[in-house]
Amino acid sequence: MIKKSRKENILMNTDSEDISMLAEIETVPREVTEEELEQEFPVMTLRNMVMFPSVVMPITAGRRTTLKLVNAALKNSSSIVIATQKLSEVENPGYKDLYPTAVIGKVLRVFEMPGGNTTVILQANGPKVHLDEITSVRPYLKGKVTPIKETMEAEDSDEFKALMDTCREQCLKFVETSEHMSPDTSFAIKNLDNSELLVNFVCTNFPFSIEEKFELLDLNTLKERLYRLIQILNKEVQLAALKQSIQMRTREEIDRQQREYFLQQQIKNIQDELGNGQNDEIDELRQKGEQKHWKKEVAEIFEREVSKLERINPQSPDYNVQLTYLQTLLALPWDVYTTDVINITNAEKILNKDHYGLEKVKERILEHLAVLKLKGDLKSPIICLYGPPGVGKTSLGRSIAASLKRKYVRMSLGGVHDEAEIRGHRKTYIGAMPGRIIKSLIKAETSNPVVILDEIDKLGRDRQGDPSSAMLEVLDPEQNNTFHDNYIDIDYDLSKVMFIATANNLSTIPTPLLDRMELIEVSGYITEEKIEIARRHLIPKEMETNGLKKEHVKFTKAAIEYIIENYTRESGVRELEKKINKVMRKIALEIASDKFTEQHELKPSDIPNYLGTPEYSRDKYQGNEYAGVVTGLAWTAVGGEILFVETSLSKGKGSRLTLTGNLGDVMKESAMLALEYLKAHSHLLDLPEGIFDNWNIHIHVPEGAIPKDGPSAGITMVTSLASALTQRKVKPNLAMTGEITLRGKVLPVGGIKEKILAAKRAGIKDIILCEENRKNIEEIQPLYLQGLTFHYVKDIKEVLDLALTDEKVADAIDFTVTEEQKEEKK
Repeated sequence: MIKKSRKENILMNTDSEDISMLAEIETVPREVTEEELEQEFPVMTLRNMVMFPSVVMPITAGRRTTLKLVNAALKNSSSIVIATQKLSEVENPGYKDLYPTAVIGKVLRVFEMPGGNTTVILQANGPKVHLDEITSVRPYLKGKVTPIKETMEAEDSDEFKALMDTCREQCLKFVETSEHMSPDTSFAIKNLDNSELLVNFVCTNFPFSIEEKFELLDLNTLKERLYRLIQILNKEVQLAALKQSIQMRTREEIDRQQREYFLQQQIKNIQDELGNGQNDEIDELRQKGEQKHWKKEVAEIFEREVSKLERINPQSPDYNVQLTYLQTLLALPWDVYTTDVINITNAEKILNKDHYGLEKVKERILEHLAVLKLKGDLKSPIICLYGPPGVGKTSLGRSIAASLKRKYVRMSLGGVHDEAEIRGHRKTYIGAMPGRIIKSLIKAETSNPVVILDEIDKLGRDRQGDPSSAMLEVLDPEQNNTFHDNYIDIDYDLSKVMFIATANNLSTIPTPLLDRMELIEVSGYITEEKIEIARRHLIPKEMETNGLKKEHVKFTKAAIEYIIENYTRESGVRELEKKINKVMRKIALEIASDKFTEQHELKPSDIPNYLGTPEYSRDKYQGNEYAGVVTGLAWTAVGGEILFVETSLSKGKGSRLTLTGNLGDVMKESAMLALEYLKAHSHLLDLPEGIFDNWNIHIHVPEGAIPKDGPSAGITMVTSLASALTQRKVKPNLAMTGEITLRGKVLPVGGIKEKILAAKRAGIKDIILCEENRKNIEEIQPLYLQGLTFHYVKDIKEVLDLALTDEKVADAIDFTVTEEQKEEKK
């Protein structure tokens, strides 16, 4: 017993509830009489906590029996025995479940805490006792005890003082390094002068194990308890320092960017320790590999790579690289093919339903299907559909896939400038991945899909390689059965894949690549075809898009043609679709605003109400009242157009030729050819002598802001010059196109279909063409040629005979050379 009597204010902390309280502690325990010790004491059992003499400690009471005991002890101010359970899981402990050494204490306070918990403040104000037996369990435990004699007097020796100083230092170090201790505990340690109270306070409140605390409680002298406490503190401080050292070394090795990776690896390691996840992952890879229909060589490579994965530490970055590679091999559709459903009649129906016109393209596709049906096995052709934007090249590939019942994959090549995009990266590189070809096959899940190589003419090239060269192997039917992707590093058979490339301009495609593809031109649509496309496809599609029904709007054929002629200028139908959509939106607004009264039957006069002022105007034939004005035919990216070549003469010396109208080099050369031809053959037109010396010639091609080039205007320029030099009228309603040579030969030109339709729209009746262009006219449907007369020529003489009339224009120029001019010339 402590014989001193004094009160001390102490800050108490516990692990369990982290409750801080300033308690007034009676350091002299009340003497328990022998009569009281022979009586039964209520027994309070604690979980994971040990109570030492002279210590105040808060606990949380949850069991009903404990609450009954606490209330009774507080009400009667009776002493209780405070014991500790051996196992915290036991809900109703008996004698065998309790440690025999306990202390006698009392209940100081009871607090009802938020959340329904009850906190009890206990003080061990009695001696340490031995719990002899449990005499009763109702309404709470009661038992009999025997006091244990202790010697807790502080010695007045240097050794004891050194022990106390060491204990304080170690306690402060422990509080400083521990994550579980409140910094306020240091205040209590520094201010406790009573040796017994300090030792018991540390033993109670520091987070030692229950076994160590009972070892301390069983020691019956203060010196022995102090020695053992210092040993335990030394061990704990060393462990805490070691943890800090490990953490510091780890922190030095791992920078901020690697923290997340380190944590993930820790989680992964724990999972591996618990469930051996790596072996499960490898077993799963092998099982999937056994189900694959790949060749023996591929199976051997796969097994070799799996074995390599087994030897790699899961914490290594190489593990994920190898795992991703194996998963890619498994994802590829090795020897998996869809069965072609070859029904020529059905395929033709699908093509006709999805696309109007495009007869040549459909014919080529049906030919391929027919051969495939007869032979049963055929290397897929490499088709290149080229033509202006918006004519349906990409959607045609989707229709081909539908007619064959094959999977469809679209691969956009526009802007691709890295060869690795096609062939893939070596798997040793960080972030390596297969090329787009292999990715497309993984996406299609079959080895014979229809792959659309969209915009192949827009492949770029830079210092990272030339992707168009990488496409040579892909698009060569003789080589692509062993296509080599750098990432897969195994030959893959692409011979069953049907590649369909699309392009707007063949001139930007390298010749070797162009040579490997079968070219099919998808020319622009004529007005009549656009009208049918609008009626069959665009109007129903936009009607559904905008939530309209047939009873809301109806387009007349004339209204559609009016939109095409006055609001679009294109070869395809994209702009037409946008204009139709705009009309639909306006009508939808009327319906939503409750302004709709009856069906809108749109006529040409109604269109400006929806689309505004016409954006384009077609050139019309301007007559033949002027000498030197001749109508030519031109091809543009948005269809055919008529253009006028105008020639004017002005007096001057030197025979100067002026060309205006934003002409390209080829067109300028055509003008010079035309002039030189007429100079050399002036006798054919009976041109006055000296006309070229006394008159300057100016050739202009409107519109001046639009660039123009090409040889098609050769015969037009000759006719324009001849008309101006002879002042003879040109045959009315006549247009022409053709290239010329210096000898006067007329050569064929392209874009005949578009040019003919432009001439018909402009009101032209007669057209002069090269004889070799006759075959182009024969390919056009007769419906589109009605009202036109074609004149086929081989020489420029025939052109002049057909084009020039004998009638001279009004106010014709007089080219007669006077005597004075002759003298001047001499």
